[in-house]
Amino acid sequence: MKLTIGQEEFIKGLQAVQNVVSTRTTLPILSNVLLNAVGDRLTLTATDLDVTISKTVEAKVEIDGSFTMPVKKLLSIAREVGGSQIEMDVSKNQCSIKSGSSAYRVNGLSAEEFPPNPNFSGQTTIQMPQDTVKTMLRRTSFAVSTDENRYVLNGLYLSFKENKLTMVATDGRRLALAEEDVELKDDNPLEVIVPTKAIQELSRSLGDKGDVEIQITENQVSFGLKENDGTGSLIVSKLVEGAYPNYKQVIPAESKHRVTLDKEELFHALRRAEIMTSEKANSVKLTFSENSLTFTANSPEVGESRETMAIKYEGEETSIAFNPQFFIDPLKALEEDEVHFEFTDQLSPGVVKVNHPFLYVIMPMRTS
Repeated sequence: MKLTIGQEEFIKGLQAVQNVVSTRTTLPILSNVLLNAVGDRLTLTATDLDVTISKTVEAKVEIDGSFTMPVKKLLSIAREVGGSQIEMDVSKNQCSIKSGSSAYRVNGLSAEEFPPNPNFSGQTTIQMPQDTVKTMLRRTSFAVSTDENRYVLNGLYLSFKENKLTMVATDGRRLALAEEDVELKDDNPLEVIVPTKAIQELSRSLGDKGDVEIQITENQVSFGLKENDGTGSLIVSKLVEGAYPNYKQVIPAESKHRVTLDKEELFHALRRAEIMTSEKANSVKLTFSENSLTFTANSPEVGESRETMAIKYEGEETSIAFNPQFFIDPLKALEEDEVHFEFTDQLSPGVVKVNHPFLYVIMPMRTS
């Protein structure tokens, strides 16, 4: 393998794949990035055996070939070299790297040792705009559970059914759901749970242009992102095993009250109230009364705060307490100027909606 690549292009490729590499791996090959040079393209691949990421970039390849080297070392070299072009030449188990006045010889491992990529040939391909998927992930992934005891909730639920993609995330205390139209080639519904790490990498890789190609097998999913010039990324992940809980039973069929709130005003009022919460008393009370919404927070060890916001509301006075962070999270993810908040009483879940197929259910907190 012999090639020349632009410094920025090489850094871009390495950065796209390096996050998946585990620092605590017992297998040396898993600390390495696989470089595969063919024609005028260099494909970089890294894996932790659960999630695999490939990134294809432009390069001037003199001799086709493949080789693996430690990804962290390679990225450090690429960032620090003095020249704008990097020359690489592999001989046996060593790669010579030259750029400007710098020269390195880096030990590596044969490409044959690198885990093979799963085969998705013959699987149905679902195509969606990248920016649509990116928005859906932003609106849901923050609600994925981090509790390792609830394994099936440690991922994002994707349901492809009746020409719709539904994404759901929940940690048992809140639930986020987004939905978009998608063209499905067959009527068989598909349901998968994609682990958090793969979702993080996908979110990082998605752009505002082009499509993402989704392919699903019994225990794996792949997301292919292609640019017009033939470069792009591929993310392959094992799926979370198990059945996702029936999330529909958490969503209130109807609520007694509905108010429309200015998103920014609500966001900042919650942020200000959150200052006066503590680990032991981490709730903010929202009191809806005639044309006003009052935010109160108090904790014995910190003190208290109170703030009122003008709203349109004519129902009975109702107070509900929430974990402020759980209320702030969806507001950060939404682009709309206004949100609709639906509620019934202090013991029932609240629902955040916008004029788009999205909803967010938040469980109230009991306050003595």
